[in-house]
Amino acid sequence: MKHADGRRSVPVMVMSALLAMVGSMVAHASAATGTDGASEGIAGHPGCAQLDAHGCLELALAAMGGRDKLAGIHDEQLDVVGHTVLAEQSPRQAPFLTTYSRDELTLDFDRDRLLDRRHDAFPIADPQQAESDSILVVGGQGGVYRGKDSDAPCSQADLEAAQEMLALGPARLLLTAAAAPDLHYAGSEWLRSTPHSVLEFTWLGQPVRVLLNASNHLPDAYERTTTFHAPDFWFAWGDVDQRIYYDNWELLGGVLLPTNRIEERNGLLWRSSQILGARFNVALDDKDFAMDATTAAKSNQSKGWDRDFSDRYRVELAPGIELYRGAWNVTLIRQDDGVLVLEAPISPHYVAGVLAEARSEFPGVPVKAVLSSSDSWPHVAGVREAVAAGLPVYILDLNRPLLQRLVSAPHRLSPDRLQMAPRAAQWRVVADGQAIGSGANRIVVYPLRGANTERQYMVYFPQYKLLYASDTLQMMADHALFDPQMMHEVVQAVRREHLQVDTVYAMHAGPTPWSEVVRMVDKATR
Repeated sequence: MKHADGRRSVPVMVMSALLAMVGSMVAHASAATGTDGASEGIAGHPGCAQLDAHGCLELALAAMGGRDKLAGIHDEQLDVVGHTVLAEQSPRQAPFLTTYSRDELTLDFDRDRLLDRRHDAFPIADPQQAESDSILVVGGQGGVYRGKDSDAPCSQADLEAAQEMLALGPARLLLTAAAAPDLHYAGSEWLRSTPHSVLEFTWLGQPVRVLLNASNHLPDAYERTTTFHAPDFWFAWGDVDQRIYYDNWELLGGVLLPTNRIEERNGLLWRSSQILGARFNVALDDKDFAMDATTAAKSNQSKGWDRDFSDRYRVELAPGIELYRGAWNVTLIRQDDGVLVLEAPISPHYVAGVLAEARSEFPGVPVKAVLSSSDSWPHVAGVREAVAAGLPVYILDLNRPLLQRLVSAPHRLSPDRLQMAPRAAQWRVVADGQAIGSGANRIVVYPLRGANTERQYMVYFPQYKLLYASDTLQMMADHALFDPQMMHEVVQAVRREHLQVDTVYAMHAGPTPWSEVVRMVDKATR
């Protein structure tokens, strides 16, 4: 289910309107492919001839107003509006749904702390719950989300995004580069049909490259390769090539700063935001940054997506069919010739635990295949472990390109088993109804093919009139359906395939009477 119940990463300062984003991306792509005539290599260091790396950096500092003026910005208070592409939760791979935000963002550079008062509009949230507010505080102790009665630890992704804002935001990017002991030139590049000198330095153990415009010396972009952590779903892609574009430059407080920030990940224009107002060196109240130390410390202890599998909440659906309940449900299906694993979610580490449980629950019986019913990134992030284990994986035909990219994605920064011992995937592509196994626990897999369920399939257990409905069924607190349209499409698919269903369950829902779900669908869609 496409849902918004996880914590989110902090927006990282500044970005622009969608048309500007697309324009810059097209220009970048053109430069890379030579369609603008600028694909040849660049001799020397454009705009910095005869200068070493530090001299080139000084030109950039001067272009922004000077080293002293930038260092004189002790804190910023920003009014930021932005949007993020929901690449991991959209019904189709493109075009994507977006989520929107408005932030009152305070960055205290002297004390390395951040305060973000945020209003979100999440278009695929529960009805009447699309808009929400949150307060994030990050400092040296860690970070918390401030609640009415108590604080809750923030995520590792929040901490990392705050570090990036404080060190690599436009007011601090060049100063951070200047302080790096290993600042040096990298190969020059074309960016938006313009030659750029490139400076490289190490930050938090990773190389960061700053692209300086040859004509005006301003930092048009920086780029790095990194990994992301929970709840950021880009974790699934391992080593992610990140590029941040800075644009729409304005004189603010005597310093030339970009008010627009565009973030590109693996070539996808992913996030954009725009500063609507800015104030500098405002007196800050320490009470606004106060945190419970014990709660804040817990933000540094999360395992992220590398959480352990648990067999604590196990439900026997039928003899030899075991459901393991959790944030992402997994089912083990014992058949005559082996065990099927239904879903490979969250991470390779988690799925390794699932496979160990299958061997423990059914000793001496081989795991014969894994079924992955959806294309949502947290739902497929463990497929790499199934491939590393040499297991066939049943996938929907429409999802093969995405999953092939996923298992081919480099994971050098944090190697998993597939990175250390690469092997080809054994895809079992589902295009129509497909039976797997025989006997009482025989299953049949059917593509859903609905408007919102195009990238999902359902799994039917004929002997038990039991249906697994992929990522479509979830009930809210008042027992109403979340996104009834998706479940409506399941009802349509059941009727299309002439299935007899008594009980239905899904990735985020336990066994539920089919008649009850049909009544809820009828009520919600009439």
